[in-house]
Amino acid sequence: MGNREEKRNLETIPVGSLGIIALEGCKPLCGKVDQYLVKWRTERESEHKDSLAFSGYQRESYLLDAKVPRFGSGEAKGVIQESVRGTDLYLLVDVCNYSLTYSLCGHENHMSPDDHYQDLKRLIAAVGGKARRITVIMPYLYESRQHKRTSRESLDCALALQELVQMGVDNIITFDAHDPRVQNAIPLHGFETVQPAYQFIKGLLRTEKHLKIDSDHMMVISPDEGGMSRAIYIANVLGLDMGMFYKRRDFTQIVDGRNPIVAHEFLGTSVEGKDMIIIDDMISSGESVLEVAALLKERKAGKIFVCATFGLFTNGLDKFDQAYRNGIIDRVLTTNLIYQTPQLLEREWYVNCDMSKYIAYIIDTLNHDSSISDLLNPNERIQSYVTRYKNGEI
Repeated sequence: MGNREEKRNLETIPVGSLGIIALEGCKPLCGKVDQYLVKWRTERESEHKDSLAFSGYQRESYLLDAKVPRFGSGEAKGVIQESVRGTDLYLLVDVCNYSLTYSLCGHENHMSPDDHYQDLKRLIAAVGGKARRITVIMPYLYESRQHKRTSRESLDCALALQELVQMGVDNIITFDAHDPRVQNAIPLHGFETVQPAYQFIKGLLRTEKHLKIDSDHMMVISPDEGGMSRAIYIANVLGLDMGMFYKRRDFTQIVDGRNPIVAHEFLGTSVEGKDMIIIDDMISSGESVLEVAALLKERKAGKIFVCATFGLFTNGLDKFDQAYRNGIIDRVLTTNLIYQTPQLLEREWYVNCDMSKYIAYIIDTLNHDSSISDLLNPNERIQSYVTRYKNGEI
C-alpha cells in the first residue's frame, strides 16, 4: 500500500479501548491483523498518547481471551475471560471453516456455517451489552446466497442481519457480498461490503511478469450476469474491455429443483490472443468457472486468470489440477478471508491474496472514528501499482 498508506494519520480520539475477539475459525487471519495493529500503534507518534482518552492504546496484543466450550451433548456457551467494559469491540468470524470439529455425543462433528454463526451470537451475548460499540467483521457473509425469495422460501441472510443488530451489533463489515442489497434488511445500521480488487491486481502482477495491461492484450470476463458490476469495475479501473457469459437454461424441465443449464453463451468482443481475467465472488465447486475458461480457450484466448474472493473448492482440487495441466487455466487467485486447505496453498497454480493488512487498516481507522471511504475505493492505489508495474519497478 506504499508509505502513504502505511502511516495513516489518525489524530482523533479512539472510540474506546480496542479489543478484537477472534472466533476459532478465524484465528490465523486475526493473528496477522493483530501484528499490524501492534506495530503501527507502537510507531505512531501522537502528542495525546499519554492522555486518559488513549489509555490502553499501545498493547502487546489486542486479541481478547474468549472461547466457546461445548458440553457432551454438543451444546455450547460463549465465555469472555477478561473485561470488555467500554471497549470498541471487533468480532471476526469465518463461517466457512469446515476444518474445525467438536464432539457430539461421542461423534466427531465438523462445524457448519450454522455452528459458526451460533458461536458468534454466543460471544455477543457474553459481552452482555458492556462494550461501547460492537462491529462484526464477517468476510463471507453468512447465508449470503440466500438473499432473495423466488418461491415459498426463507430469507436467511436478512434474518441473520436483523438478529445481529437486535443483539446490539452496530456495524457489520463483509467482503464482496453476493448481493449488497441485503443491507436493506437493516437500513438504520452500518453495513459495508468491501471489494478486494486491489489485492487481486497486486497478486496477479506480482506473479505474472510480462503482462500487457491494455485493451488490445487483456480483457475482463464476468462468468454470469450476477457478477457484472465486479467485472465492470475492474475493467474500468484497468482500462480494459469486458465480456460476460450468461447461462442459457431449459425452462421446460426441472432437475434438482432448478432449470438445467443448456449452455454458457458469450457476449462481448473477440477474445483471440488476449489474456483473460475472470472475476467472481466465489468458487464453489468451480465447475462453471472452469467451463467458462474452456469456452474462452476455444475462442483462442491467451492466458486465463481466475480471481474469486472466496475459494470454497467444495468438490476438491482435482478438476483445477486437470485444467491447469491441460492449459485451460494459468492462475487461480483467492483470498485468505476464509479457510484454505494446506493442499490448496501448495498448488502451483494458486495465488493467495492476503487481506490481513487491509482488515487492520479498517479496524485501526474505525477505532479512531475516521472515514474509511478511501479504503473502500482502491482506484488510486490500483493506478499507482499498475504504473509501477508498467515501469518495471515490480
